[in-house]
Amino acid sequence: MHYNTLGRSGLKVSALAMGTFTFGGEGPFAMVGSQGVAEARDLFDCVIDHGVNLIDTANMYSTGTAEEIVGEALEGRRDKVLISSKARMPIDDGPNGEGASRWHLIRECERSLKRLRTDHIDIYHIHEWDGQTPVEETLEALQTLIDQGKIRYAGCSNYTGWQVMKSLMASEKPGRARFVTQQIHYTLEAREAEYELLPIAVDQGVGATVWSPLAAGLLSGKHTRDNPVAEGSRQAKGWTEPPIRDQERLWKIVDVLSELGEAHGVEAAQIALAWLLTRPGVASLVVGGSTVAQFERNFRALDVKLSTEDLARLDEVSRPPLIYPLWHQEQFAKPRFGPADGIVTG
Repeated sequence: MHYNTLGRSGLKVSALAMGTFTFGGEGPFAMVGSQGVAEARDLFDCVIDHGVNLIDTANMYSTGTAEEIVGEALEGRRDKVLISSKARMPIDDGPNGEGASRWHLIRECERSLKRLRTDHIDIYHIHEWDGQTPVEETLEALQTLIDQGKIRYAGCSNYTGWQVMKSLMASEKPGRARFVTQQIHYTLEAREAEYELLPIAVDQGVGATVWSPLAAGLLSGKHTRDNPVAEGSRQAKGWTEPPIRDQERLWKIVDVLSELGEAHGVEAAQIALAWLLTRPGVASLVVGGSTVAQFERNFRALDVKLSTEDLARLDEVSRPPLIYPLWHQEQFAKPRFGPADGIVTG
């Protein structure tokens, strides 16, 4: 395992983190998994032995059950890992049952602490943008939680570029927490984060952790153009995330991943993860799995060294188009690009 500094902080996080999206299996989450405490303990044994120090969860996963399982399964070894959790999504039907208000965030953090059986959450994300709550209120609530020792660091998730920057500018006033991380969706198939979010990660020190780095298994190699919906997959059960707008492009990417996997002696999934670990601003990949064997295989991604030719092949089949004003800047501003410019073009 190797470790990366998380954004503009001193915190080191493992290149691969463990996601708990599949814990609990309540409601719609039953489509992706239903591990209980016993299974979670086995998975924690595996990932901690491999050096994983970041466990990612959220208050909405199976409506709190995932956090309860994490808390029970980690009992006695809480000090070996960092816990990341999130709040913002709808939790109950009340008028304040969702959002990023002071009332909601403080209530949900305190509930999460009880479920997780801990006195602090290491990284606390705002799970989604809330356009009805002033960012100042959100950031001041997060700072209150930091001052109380209930969270250590603050982050955001699923924000647009302007929403991240608005929050960062608001945080310049004392008494407001600053985001050190953003959890984003980013894969070879979905590279939109290169337009704004990864440049922000590099320029502003808001390090990226990546959720669903295998596109809900679509980049694992199990799904192919001849077998687009693999038996037993979450897609076979009706899961629709992430959206795929160009099926042919997806299968071209999978073809190259499979060919490179064969050349490197690994699976397509490990090539997809290895590519992400080469990308600027990326600190950690949140990897899920239902079995120890899945995690064992994905740890092999850490040893994959992609050549310049490998990276060029992957880029050729997956590079996103230059949208305005990026195509204009590519023509007229490239000689004066800084470290955060040109990520989408290489």
